[in-house]
Amino acid sequence: MAQAYETRQRLCEAHGWSEDQVELVPVLASGDKVLDRPLAEIGGKALWTKELDFWLHEGRIDASVHSMKDVETLRPEALVIAAILPRADTADRLVGATSVKDIPTGSTVGTSAPRRAAQLLHARPDCKVVSFRGNVATRLSKLEKGEADCTLLASAGLDRLGEDEVGVRLDPESWLPAPAQGAIGIECRADDGQTRSLLAAINHAPSHHALMAERALLKALGGNCHSPIAMLTTAHEDVLALRCALFSPDGVERIEATHSGLAEDLAWVAAMGEDLMARLTPGMVPHFGHHDN
Repeated sequence: MAQAYETRQRLCEAHGWSEDQVELVPVLASGDKVLDRPLAEIGGKALWTKELDFWLHEGRIDASVHSMKDVETLRPEALVIAAILPRADTADRLVGATSVKDIPTGSTVGTSAPRRAAQLLHARPDCKVVSFRGNVATRLSKLEKGEADCTLLASAGLDRLGEDEVGVRLDPESWLPAPAQGAIGIECRADDGQTRSLLAAINHAPSHHALMAERALLKALGGNCHSPIAMLTTAHEDVLALRCALFSPDGVERIEATHSGLAEDLAWVAAMGEDLMARLTPGMVPHFGHHDN
């Protein structure tokens, strides 16, 4: 809802509307209903989009607001990502310790994200990972109840909820973020020219370019919600540099590559995907090259 409020505010500012000219329609996603099992077990990222897609398809809403980190790589052709808002902080924050290296030996870390789990175990094989699902408040309360010693959360999500004092920010250069982390996207029907043009006014081109590069690499890797993938995009004018690390789920195996190219022509991203796929270690192979979600 915080993301929807931001979208409405930007639309009103761009078009000179009052807030009552944009109706916010809360839709409870399946992903919010089942919190006791990992996302990958119950249907993957589509759990965050299928209700919204259906409402768009039926014309009950004109646009849907997504955290782009939670949107599947392959989307219905009838829909289009019409706008990406200016991207927020891409970093993760560590809650419960002052740094990854200062987590006490043998600690339990709560996360349901394969990337966070693998990255943590790569840096700290002495730690144990336990599954943590739910929104920010749920996860922080699990931590308070002692279900884990530490957890990892997206800086952007905490900031949007006014929790900017919570946790320690991990430098994205050394602790690579998730693909699309910190980005809000707005989708609409591809054939709805009026909504597309209204949304174009709030599209942030640099963020959109970075997002499309990261999603193109995810597609090239056949990444899904089981795949431990970390990425960081930096832009210099119209050239993007994309850095990616892949892990085995246990964190033991890790490979990395950095490629760069034009934001307008992402052919280089496919080549980067091929390079990484050719270098997959045996422990990684089962977790890439699938497009089931």
